[in-house]
Amino acid sequence: MKTTFKFTAIAVLVAASLSACNGEKNTIEQAPVASENIALTAQDAENFLAATEKELVQLNLEGSRAAWIYANFITEDTAALAAAADQKSTEAGVRFAMQAAKFDQVDVNDDQRRKLNILKQSLVMPAPQDSAKSAELAKLGAELSSLYGKGTYTTKAGETLSLGQMTAKMANSRDYDELLEMWQGWRTISPDMKPLYVRQAELANEGAQGLGYPDLGAMWRSNYDMPADEFAQELDRLWGQVKPLYEDLHCYVRSELGATYGEDKVPQDQPIPAHLLGNMWAQSWGNIYDLVAPKDADPGYDLTQQLAANNYDDIKMVKGAENFFTSLGFAPLPETFWQRSLFTKPADRDVVCHASAWDLDAKDDIRIKMCIQRTGEEFSVIHHELGHNFYQRAYQNQPVYYQDSANDGFHEAIGDTIALSVTPKYLKEIGLIDTIPDASKDIGLLMKMALDKVAFIPFGLMVDQWRWKVYSGEITPANYNSAWWELREKYQGVAAPIARDEDAFDPGAKYHVPGGVPYSRYFLAHIQQFEFHRALCEIAGNTDPIHRCSIYNNKDAGAALNTVLEMGSSQPWQEAYKVLTGSEQMDATAILDYFSPLHAWLKEKNQGKQCGF
Repeated sequence: MKTTFKFTAIAVLVAASLSACNGEKNTIEQAPVASENIALTAQDAENFLAATEKELVQLNLEGSRAAWIYANFITEDTAALAAAADQKSTEAGVRFAMQAAKFDQVDVNDDQRRKLNILKQSLVMPAPQDSAKSAELAKLGAELSSLYGKGTYTTKAGETLSLGQMTAKMANSRDYDELLEMWQGWRTISPDMKPLYVRQAELANEGAQGLGYPDLGAMWRSNYDMPADEFAQELDRLWGQVKPLYEDLHCYVRSELGATYGEDKVPQDQPIPAHLLGNMWAQSWGNIYDLVAPKDADPGYDLTQQLAANNYDDIKMVKGAENFFTSLGFAPLPETFWQRSLFTKPADRDVVCHASAWDLDAKDDIRIKMCIQRTGEEFSVIHHELGHNFYQRAYQNQPVYYQDSANDGFHEAIGDTIALSVTPKYLKEIGLIDTIPDASKDIGLLMKMALDKVAFIPFGLMVDQWRWKVYSGEITPANYNSAWWELREKYQGVAAPIARDEDAFDPGAKYHVPGGVPYSRYFLAHIQQFEFHRALCEIAGNTDPIHRCSIYNNKDAGAALNTVLEMGSSQPWQEAYKVLTGSEQMDATAILDYFSPLHAWLKEKNQGKQCGF
């Protein structure tokens, strides 16, 4: 996860920040606001952008520091300081977006237009140009986030459980009725969200229309250097490429779940009941690997045990991941990274333990924040987080407008691309294992990855499919819930395990919906990471199957990667894509290449079964 307070990302916090505390006097010299009665020129745009850039740099630094302190020292006071910094940035963001929109009809150069569009599109939940409605939108966002964040469920046995406790039971329990209770119990938090969400959509649509967009969904889709409708079509095209692999994975998993729970509970010609896939939202299925694992697929080593045997503590794990990047030709991390990062959960205070990568000053003050567990999974996560950090440092010389990834999928995709190189071959090269398992063991490793990566893809697509239709008015409040499950069945082949009331508002049980966080970025990241991995492996001269490739120690691959990272968001994402892949169009066949051995195995196992949903 990337955490940065570049303005294009800060609008995720709009809802919570505006209502967190009273307004604070803004002491920053503000960008000039053009008069409504004077014809604007390209020079006016240049003056506005230059002044705004200075303000953004200071806002980003203040916001980043306040957020870092809060995440590492959680108190009421640090929360108030972080909220105040958020509010200041958010109010500035509204001002920047509204002012940028005034230049829509002005003849400016391409660079100016790109910067103005970035300012316009940086607001995830744009407020109407009405102070009362703006305050109402902020209050709604805070209330929705609070309902989610404070959500608990009291079981039939009288035990009150948090979401974390319920998700742990969803991951580990194999009791059908217990899983159903957890699934149903978490969804009791969201019905109260529905009227708030309806009003939030109305106000955010009004704000988007004030910036010149038909609705909020169109505004979100316009953030990808292509017409909004073409972007939606592009996502459907990519899904069409992956769908055959997903359908075979779905067919096999449904069969194995039928064997575990009985075909009366898992009918073999119906969507899979959503509570049986090991995850509260059935978005990734890795937690049920034990139920579907191929026989004799044990790779012959346990990375967690190997880390312990080789005396890898928290710092050595991070140093090991840093070595991956320096082997590609990147400069080592700055000394401040080691002084200022959080690697271990402190014993004396509360911190936010969720792994994240930080860029505090848009220069060299990069950090990670993790409560590192000495496991094989965490070793891969560290490689992923450092991928964010090296990306952040690579684009540090870009103007503040362009200090971000080429599109919002790139940052996660780059981190995951690096993690894909944490292969047995790489582990042997760095001395963590002695031998590389033979190809017969690949099916188990690929199955584990497919349950997380491939299973996620249709969920990553449908969340925003639902929201776009809500914002356009195609889905009305009366059928919010039925439309949600229609899309889940269409794309995922997953169904609610019990009948759902129309007022249930099950979308609200997924954080990103009440949190107002766009979701298409995660779909894109799952597509892009495999294509980036394939391209880098080709540049590295790899001769192994793509799923066995690691770019470790290859300077040519490192140079190509750095070229893309240095671009930041200064060019349309298609230009960055072309640098690495040779094409301006995304291509999901890289996923099919990666999982080819598993796909062939699944087809064999599915012979004679009734697949589809």
